[in-house]
Amino acid sequence: MNLITEASPHIHGRATTSKIMGCVLVSLLPTLIAATVLFGLNVPLLVLTYALVAIAAEHLCCKLMKRPSTAGDLSCVVTAVLLAFSLPATCPLWVGALGTVFAIVCAKMLFGGIGNNFANPAVAGRIFIMVALPSALAFYPQVVFSTTDALTGATPLAAAASGSASYSVMDLLLGVHAGSLGETCVLTLFVGYLFLLALRIVDAWATVPFIAAVGAIMALAGQDVVFHLLSGGLALGAFYMATDYSTTPMTPRGKIIFGLGCGIITALVRLFTSAPEGVAFSILFMNLFVPLIDRYTRPALSGGAQHVLV
Repeated sequence: MNLITEASPHIHGRATTSKIMGCVLVSLLPTLIAATVLFGLNVPLLVLTYALVAIAAEHLCCKLMKRPSTAGDLSCVVTAVLLAFSLPATCPLWVGALGTVFAIVCAKMLFGGIGNNFANPAVAGRIFIMVALPSALAFYPQVVFSTTDALTGATPLAAAASGSASYSVMDLLLGVHAGSLGETCVLTLFVGYLFLLALRIVDAWATVPFIAAVGAIMALAGQDVVFHLLSGGLALGAFYMATDYSTTPMTPRGKIIFGLGCGIITALVRLFTSAPEGVAFSILFMNLFVPLIDRYTRPALSGGAQHVLV
């Protein structure tokens, strides 16, 4: 009998990074179709361009780092699609491409690639564009397909901040209003999220506290809870960005803390700052605390006491 010693993990499942990311892309297809109907045929072109830029950027980084290319695992494509979904259809193509390069190169590959980055790359790319090129996000187009004449270039949250918001629940669910590609049709985002839940690719440990915290604070503040839950990037952030493997805590208890933090910060930004939206900032801020959350929420070793290294 030969004794073979190997590094963990010793039990391997059938799931691979490329399969998982492929399922995430499939779950995003309904929202891509909805965005195309709402904002026009240029939407698939934007998403495809950003995906190709992400693949090229990650492949080039791997070559410069003299390591095998990881562009084929599709994680960079997921980043590109999520970033595209956080931008308006009128965002210049080069701006989105630049944000994609920043997301892949600066927020992901400089930290060692997938599994080593501390911040969600799509969120980092979005905030980079917000800070460096805010004019690209200053205008949100009127939807191409609509059932009402009351639509303007202002997103629901921006309209609410100015006191001119008047949207029905159905308008918010179907995305019949101005906004980013992936923050409009909440219904398709929810369907995609349920698909990932059914496959056990994601869980609800961070998502539910995220949404619940926003709802609770808005209720205490006397705001329209349903309006805030269905507006802005909350659905996209809670369903797809707060469930990222690399940049969220590992334990259920840690994910609950992460989700609560994201929800509280999002609600406070919406209530007390001039910015109508706070999802991206909340996720990036809580990403910074993930190592600390993991340290203090990790389970004790079986048969011994848990010791926290200082």
